[in-house]
Amino acid sequence: MTEKPFSVRVVECRCGVVEGSDQISYCAAMAMSVERLAEQALKLPSASRAQLADLLVESLDADELGPIDRLWTAEAKRRRDDVRAGRVKTVAGEEGRQRVRDALRR
Repeated sequence: MTEKPFSVRVVECRCGVVEGSDQISYCAAMAMSVERLAEQALKLPSASRAQLADLLVESLDADELGPIDRLWTAEAKRRRDDVRAGRVKTVAGEEGRQRVRDALRR
């Protein structure tokens, strides 16, 4: 079976440029909003959400981030590494939220 070579065509649309391959088109103005994407991501199983979070953190370009964002990225990576190395014990989200609520009531 011979695969058709991948090709990208660029056409104009009302909002700007549309890129696509064969019958699939993508328009920047119709792109999934961050909020909608987050809604979908939050429906993933816990392990898949963790994998996605890891991919997103790794994709950040530190040179393009401001100083505070660079610090948060470093903190996120440190926490991820602590979990992977077994240096911290994880808890389920609802349990963690309840612990915070209880601590705030004291």
